[in-house]
This record gives sequence, C-alpha cells and structure tokens, in this order.
Amino acid sequence: MKITHWRLYLPAAVLRVLPFSFLTVLFILAATLETYAQQKFTISGTIEDAASGEELIGASVSIKELATGGVTNEYGFYSLTVPQGSYTLVVSYVGYQSQSRVILLENDTSLLFPLERASATLKEVVISSAQKDQNVQSTQMSVNRLEMREIETIPVVFGERDVVKTIQLLPGIKSSEGGGGFFVRGGSADQNLILLDEAPVYNASHLLGFFSVFNSDAIKDLQIYKGYIPSEYGGRASSVLDIRMNDGNNKKFNLGGGIGLISSRLTAEAPIVKDKGSVIISGRRTYLDLFLKLSSDEDLNKSILYFYDLNAKANYRFGEKDRLFVSAYLGRDKFGFGDDFGFDWGNTTSTLRWNHLFSSRLFSNSTFLFSDYNYDVEIGGDENKSDGLTISSAIQDISLKQDFEYYLSTANTLKFGVSGIYHTFLPGQINPEENSNINAIELQEKYAWEAAAYGSSDMTLTDKLKLNLGLRYSWFAQVGPGTIYTYDSEGDVSGTDTYDAGEIVETYGGLEPRTGLTYLLNEVSSLKASYGRNRQYLHLVSNSTSGTPIDLWIPSSNNVKPQIADQYALGYFRNFNDNAYEGSVEIYYKDMQNQVDYRTGADLIFNENVESQLLFGKGWSYGAEFYLKKNIGNFSGWISYTWSKTERRFDDIDYGNAYPANWDRTHDLSIVGVYKMNPKWTLSSTFVYRTGDATTYPIGKYHVDGEVISRYGQRNENRLPDYHRLDLGATLQLRNDNKFESSLNFSVYNVYGRKNAFAINFQEAKDDPSRTEAVKISLFSILPSVTYNFKFK
Repeated sequence: MKITHWRLYLPAAVLRVLPFSFLTVLFILAATLETYAQQKFTISGTIEDAASGEELIGASVSIKELATGGVTNEYGFYSLTVPQGSYTLVVSYVGYQSQSRVILLENDTSLLFPLERASATLKEVVISSAQKDQNVQSTQMSVNRLEMREIETIPVVFGERDVVKTIQLLPGIKSSEGGGGFFVRGGSADQNLILLDEAPVYNASHLLGFFSVFNSDAIKDLQIYKGYIPSEYGGRASSVLDIRMNDGNNKKFNLGGGIGLISSRLTAEAPIVKDKGSVIISGRRTYLDLFLKLSSDEDLNKSILYFYDLNAKANYRFGEKDRLFVSAYLGRDKFGFGDDFGFDWGNTTSTLRWNHLFSSRLFSNSTFLFSDYNYDVEIGGDENKSDGLTISSAIQDISLKQDFEYYLSTANTLKFGVSGIYHTFLPGQINPEENSNINAIELQEKYAWEAAAYGSSDMTLTDKLKLNLGLRYSWFAQVGPGTIYTYDSEGDVSGTDTYDAGEIVETYGGLEPRTGLTYLLNEVSSLKASYGRNRQYLHLVSNSTSGTPIDLWIPSSNNVKPQIADQYALGYFRNFNDNAYEGSVEIYYKDMQNQVDYRTGADLIFNENVESQLLFGKGWSYGAEFYLKKNIGNFSGWISYTWSKTERRFDDIDYGNAYPANWDRTHDLSIVGVYKMNPKWTLSSTFVYRTGDATTYPIGKYHVDGEVISRYGQRNENRLPDYHRLDLGATLQLRNDNKFESSLNFSVYNVYGRKNAFAINFQEAKDDPSRTEAVKISLFSILPSVTYNFKFK
C-alpha cells in the first residue's frame, strides 16, 4: 500500500531554530587548533579485510613510540596527527593478524592496511570485534557490539540466526516470548531507534515476533547503545540499535547460503571493478506455506504463511577522496487463512551515502534516507464479495543528513552535523472490494517535520582522564493540512481547527546534553560516568506491550507532548588475563516524562480521535547490570545479570499510585557458552532465566444481564510464573578450503520442554460454571532444527 500524497513544505522556522552558531564555534575551534598544530603531520587511511576488501569498524591503530592511537570509524577510516618523525604503526583487530609498519613522517600520508584473518594454527577463537581494551579505555559506556561470527553459533528458535534475539541476551535488554519488541533499561518497545544502514526500521519482526527482519548473511556489524547515546543519534528515549550491512567483496565473486527446515538463504557478492567497488545481494524466504499444501483441510490447503527478505548494496570509489554507497532492504510477511482472512506487512528502506575526504583530517558523510512501513488486513466477504474489504495503514519517512568527523589530534576528535526528516502518517483506510456494499473510509493523514543539529568532542585530558562532551538540539513541528482536534480531560472533543498544507500546528524542541567521563585506574580497569537527555517525538499506540504488525505510530501534537528521558549511569570496567576476559558493573537511574498509557477500555483501532484515548504520566527505572565475557580461547561466551525496577504513575490510573510497567522484571540472567571442541565440531548453549512479567489478574466477578463480568485489582500487581529455558547447539564443519566451505548446524530450543507462560487466561470451569479457572498459554515446547550452510569462495 502506498501513501498517495507527498507534501514537502519546509517551514522557514526550521532554518531559524537550528543552532548553527554552535557549529560555527566548533569550526572556529578546529581552525584555531589547526594553526596550533601546523608543525604536525597526519597519517590517515582505511583498514580492511584483505580477502574481501570489507572495511573493518573499530580496528585499532597505534603509534608505538608515542603510546597513542585511535580506532577506525563506521567506514573503516582512521586519522592520527603527530609531530614529524620516524614511527612504528601497529594495526590490530581481534580475529585478525596484527600488522606493523615503520614510516618516516615528513608530510601528510595516506596508508591502507589490509589485514589477514587469524589462521586456525593460532588456536584463537574470538567473539569480539572491537579493540581489545576498548571497553576500558574509551569514553563510551552502556554499549555493546556484536559480530556475525559470534551470532552464528548461538542456538535460536528454528535454527534461524537472529541479531535481535542475540542482543536480548545482553545485560539491560529484556525480551518477550513470541514478541518482536525489546525493552532497554525500563523503556518501552517504541523507545528503541532501530537503524539499518542509517534508515529507521519501524517494525523489526517477522512472523509476529518469532524472527527479526535482519538476515545475518547481509549484516557486517551492529552496536546497541543503552545509556550514553552519542549526540549524532536522536529521536528515541531509551536506546539505539545501529546495524550496518555488508559492503560486498571487491576482490572476487562469492556465493553462499543456507538451507533449513523452514527457511533458506542465498547471498551473492562480487566486485564491480576490482578494489574499487562491489555489490552484494542477499535473500531469505520461509516456506511454511508449502507444508500447509499437504493438509487435507481445504481452508488450510488454501492458506499462506511465509516471509521474505531482500538486501542489496553497492559501493564505488571515485578516486581516493570520494566513495558512493547505495543500499536497500525489502521485507514482507504474508499470512492468509483460506478466503476468509489475509494479513501482510513489511518494511522498505533505502540509503544513498556519499563519503568525502575534505582533508586527511576532515571526513564527511552525506546521506539521503527513505523508510516505509505499512500493513494490509484483508477480510473476505460472501461469495459475491459484497462485504469484503482491506484495511491499510502506513508511516513513511524521507530524510537528509550531513555528518562531519574532524580529527583535531590523537587526543581530540570532533563530530558535528545536521539532519531533517519529513514524516507522513496514514492512520488507516478501508478499501472495499469492487462489488462491496461497504463505503470507503480514510482517516486523515498526518504530517510532521523533525530537525536536529549536534556536536561532540571526544578528548583525552590527561593520561588517566577522558571526556566526551556532546550537545544535540532537536526541533519538531506538527503541520497541516488537516482538521486538528483538542480534547478535554475526559477525552471529549473541546475544539476543532483546520490547517492548510505546511501550516504549523504545534512545535516542540530543546537541548539534549550528553556527556561521558572515563577515569583510568590502571591499564586494565577504569571508572566511567555518563549523563544523557533524549527527546522522542513519535509514539507507538498498541494494545500489546511487545509490538504487533497493526500497531499505530502517531506524532507529537497539540494533545501529545514529546517523551523526555534523562539517564544517569556509573560503571566499573575491568579486563583480565591480557584482555582475554572483560567485565563490567553498571548502575543506572532513568527518569521519563510524558509517558503514554491508555484509558480503561480504550478504542485504539481505526479511531480518528485515537489521541482522546491516551493518558500521560511519568515513569522511572533503576538497576544494576553485571557482565563477564570471555573473548579468546577454545571456550568463549558471557554471563549477564540484571537487577532492575521499572515503575509508572498516571493520575487517572489507580488513583495516582505508582505501579510496575508491564515489562518490569526484578531478575534477568543469561549464560552463553561456545566451545570449539576440535577443528570439526563447535558446541554452544544458552540458558535464560527471568522474573515473570507484571500483569493484572481478576480478583472477583459479578453478573450483569446474565453475563459474567470480571473485576480486576490494581494495575500490574500480579506476576506471570518465572521464565527459564535451555538451548543447545552444535556445528559440524564439513569442508573448508580455498574454494568451498560447508557446515551443518544442529540446535534444540527449550531442551527440557519448559512450558513458559505467554499469557494467563481466566475462564469458567467446564465442570462448574460458578468457578473460575486460570489457563496458562505457552508458545513453544522442544524445537529441534538443522541447517546446512555453504559458501563458494
């Protein structure tokens, strides 16, 4: 389904509200320091995989004689400015062989470092791609990075590798059984910004949350920011999940994939021009619908149930200073039961990026983004289709971004930029069949502008003290055309106004300061503290806590204020045994304003006045996170434990008393282990335990006109039973040489068949209607799976 109108009116106020003076100060500071450093020279370039040409994110570049260095950015670029002299450069990346090079620095120099993967003879198995001591040394905290090699071995449902399910095993991130959403440090599911090559993904789930939309074969790198979110990100109150797609092999053609019990994958990558450009195309499809064809039931035989993904990306270098990237994603779920009911939903995103080097120290990234999420619900009519119809809804974004990275010195890096987004919301429309007696209905579209400017400085103040100062200014405007309603405290319409196209209805905005501080206790341990404010202008209206395909996104408006979250965090970070182990303990407190909940009996589906159904209050969360990870050796993995509390307070709920959020859980434990038994076999396991979700049970019942009505207690004063599960996996390497690689992956989800509660329903007992019984609904028992993976090199 496509939105039929494009109304792109940029209010002049956008240009007035962006604090360009802040960016001007950064430019003046950069120019001043440039003059100060005129006796210095710059070493810059990229670090890449020698076999594929893929740039390596977070690789370490150090100068041995000066005991200083840096790491590569999201495009594999590094820049070091040091005095003239002779130096030894050491380049390293976990899982690759380190490389050293002696240079005589007498002018600005550009160097490319292709790194070879570590051979099996090194007896090193790694599950971390970052610089070995990055967790201790950097100003970042409350952030985790995962690599695809790590995800490949972790057992999951149906054996389908899943980046979203894997991050839910990290501290501070809570999952839901059978749900596509996740919850970060007390935030709701809609408070997570999910980016695929910088484009927002509004619904990241397939098959109602059993899988995510991210095909691991197409993914290069992912990071999730849980607390201190860098100032270049904005728009969500709790976290950012930043996923980067593979660029493709610019050396030679590769073909790989996998065949599983319910899905198959195929990925092809090849150079456009060797060492200059490449292209990658990756596809995935399930075939559960093929099994339905075997059913003797006529309705099941006609039913469909599958999803597909298609990722594509191309890049090309135009000389040493310019590079162009084009990437796209298309994913769709289709479900239909006979001729009676059909349901499909999906995302489309596209990204056009231009990297440019203005100098060896100034890196520029210009980006155009498009994102679309929509769904259609088809309801079949009678034989003449006189009452058949389709219900549709959608949200679309188009966005422009300009980002700069300026390497002042090895001790200071500046980032700054601006962005603008135009949002179009289609809350819903009903399209009847051609012969239908039902009239077409369309809820009015809504429109909004979102803009921001940001700047940050990541600096080393002393040998022990590091500081990251960031400031973001965001601005949001609800704009016409449309009829705008105002509601009173009871949810009734109290006023109506009409606005023309582009006319501003309501504006919001403000500063979002963010800062992180690191104090190095010694070479292997540090203390860190951070504070960050985030504003969120889009809101998810849903009857589910974990998100469903028919959820509705709405903008901040004259009735709905932006959500604001302030988070404070303190952490201790420590590495052991020459960085073979990394550990951390973090405590946090988050204060959340303008949180959204719903009136009792709220009508959220196809409601022109859905804003009248909303209530607004405050929330807070606090907790402690413990994390121990083993990166190197035949045995690797991690243990994460989170103790936390999340509460909310609304004047119109429980007489203004605080109550636990639906996703509040006191305890959350995950244990992940991977054991490389020999060159052929790798074993893995995952154990998960967590406190049951908060919920509300009936405390009584009464009869009205012959019907039984349940009476409920206070909001979320009850708990579902505790959740726990053990998964096992094994990978058999069949062949691995210069031309071909293949393996078999076996996994068993929920090994001991725990009947974990998805929900508790209350109903009349069949043998005694006067008695009410509780019925537990469970989704999964034991689920074995096997997948054959292959790759032509």
